[in-house]
This record gives sequence, C-alpha cells and structure tokens, in this order.
Amino acid sequence: MSNTFGNIFRLTSFGESHGKAIGGVIDGCPSGIVIDEAFVQQQLNRRRPGQSSISSPRNESDQVEFLSGIFEGKTTGAPIAFVIWNKDQHSSDYDKLKDVFRPSHADYTYQTKYGIRDHRGGGRTSARETITRVVGGAIAQLALKQIGVQIHAFTSQVGTIKLPKSYDQYDILSAENNEIRCPDSATAQKMIAFISQLKTEGDSIGGVITCVAKGIPAGWGEPIFTKLHAVLGNAMLSINACKGFDYGSGFDVSHKGSEINDEFIANNGAVSTKTNNSGGIQGGISNGQDIYFNVAFKPVATILKNQQTIDKNGLPIQIKAEGRHDPCVLPRAVPIVEAMAAIVLFDMYLLSKTNS
Repeated sequence: MSNTFGNIFRLTSFGESHGKAIGGVIDGCPSGIVIDEAFVQQQLNRRRPGQSSISSPRNESDQVEFLSGIFEGKTTGAPIAFVIWNKDQHSSDYDKLKDVFRPSHADYTYQTKYGIRDHRGGGRTSARETITRVVGGAIAQLALKQIGVQIHAFTSQVGTIKLPKSYDQYDILSAENNEIRCPDSATAQKMIAFISQLKTEGDSIGGVITCVAKGIPAGWGEPIFTKLHAVLGNAMLSINACKGFDYGSGFDVSHKGSEINDEFIANNGAVSTKTNNSGGIQGGISNGQDIYFNVAFKPVATILKNQQTIDKNGLPIQIKAEGRHDPCVLPRAVPIVEAMAAIVLFDMYLLSKTNS
C-alpha cells in the first residue's frame, strides 16, 4: 500500500477513521523554517467536521500534536512526526454495514485487494485521512510563504450553480466569509440553500474547487514524467471523491490556436504573457504566471436514502446509511486542495534547487 507522497519533501500518513488516531511523518523538510503552529491549527479547523450547518456534525477538535522535528519554533531538518487523536467516533453506526458493499464506496475494491477491511467509517479509505495532508500542506505553505508564494482555493461550482466570472475578477480571500467558501456572496447563498435542501432530503451533491498559486517563478517542474501539471493532477486525484482535474483553459478546447495562444511580451524587463490560457505552465514547467486549476468532486457516496446493493455473499440487499456525513465535500475540501498544491509546489521548488 502506498502511503507516501513527494520526492524530496515527503509526507507519509497513517491511521483509520475510527482508529485511535490519524497521523503522519514529514521527511525531507529543510531546517530553519519558522513554524507557526497556530496557522497549522487554523488550516485543520477549516477542514474539521462540525464547523457549519452544511458539514458533518461529527465533533472532532482535530488538535495537532507535534512529536519531533521542531525545536524553538523552527524545523530542525529531522523528520516531523505528528498525531491527531480521534475522540468522537460512533462506530456502532456502521455495524450493520460490516458485510455490505456500499454503492460507490471502496468497500468492495478494498476487500477484494486486501482480503480484510475496517468497515467503521471506511477505515483507511475514509476522507479523515486527509487530515495528514492538511498538516503537511500547512508546513509547505509556511515554507513557500518565505519565498513569496501564496496558494488559495475556493468553491467555484455546486451542481449547476457556478461563478459567472474568472478567478481574477474576485477577491479570493473573501471566500472565507461564508460556509461554502465561495468568493461571490450572492452565488454562495444560492449554493448554501441548495445544499441545505439536499441535506433535508438525505441526498448529496458534487461540484468544483478552483485553486490559484501566485508568486511562482519560471522554472519549476520538468518536461517529461515530472511535468508540474501532471504532479498536481496526481496530487488532486489522490484526494477522496475527486473525479477530475484541469488547468488553464483545460477542457475548453473549442478554440483556434490563434485565439488561445499566450503571446510573450516584455514587462519591465521581465518575460510575461498577454494572456494566461496555459495556466502558468508550459511544457510541464512553470512560466512565472499565476498557476490555476480546477478540481471536480463527486457527490458524497453516503446518502440517507434507500439503495440497492449486495452483501459479501453476493446476495441482494437494501440499505439506508446512518451516521454523520457531509451533504457536499466542497467547503471542507478547499483546505485539502490548498495543502496538496503546497506539498507539490514546495517539492518542485526543492527539486529545482537540486537541478540549478
């Protein structure tokens, strides 16, 4: 089982949704990085359940405890080990699902591959594992901040409700002013009302998160198998419920080359482009413009409606899930997307230093 992500800056995670704890080890982090533990905790608070009326009511404080690798507020260069203790598991909610393959979950595939599975909340396949990514990403964000890189994500679409304008037409930071984390307040209220309605119906909905990274110089990434956009895509598609990734103009390919090519210009002695349809990446390498991409998430698979499935013996059965679940993953997935982007970008920065 692969539980490690990264080349130089590497995150290894451990733990299950209803186990004693979730945790991780960050290796390859340079020494001397100032660690703001309050910032790390803030990022976890943005991901934690129970934070709003449209998120799971599971009551976890998700307080991070660092065990090694940090001394007097700075990284030492040693592995950074951390743990978050699980405190509000309702494992009995999953007892009747022990021998059942839930629709669109990893129950069947995990059981087939490993011959055993922890049915409590999905075990290792639960999105609760993403806590470790947020911690690792927060460390990477603090390191990137020291070299002028900022990463912000926001909800840009819920169902068919979407932002009408491009990311650069909004104050992205204002997305934190509402529950759905959308930078346009009018669109946000429509999204929240729609999700609230589906929650009362026991249903769920998917959508899209947009992420923007600013301050990245030209030269990060490689031209063949470690293309910057390919590594970002790998990172995003590793997040639970993620179904798609595109960057720049993405799948909007119904244009002529003359319409979509990014023409180079000189800008105060620096190389720039008139447009940024490339999304800040050309030939797998950053070109100095904003890097922006979209991440599509499917509806939460656990819904409080009757569904048909089979049990481990292949017999048909009707189930109705119980427990505490999100009607939409997007607001809590925003900090996860930022975290994975930060891990990739800081890793690419370190790789660029080894190649310089």
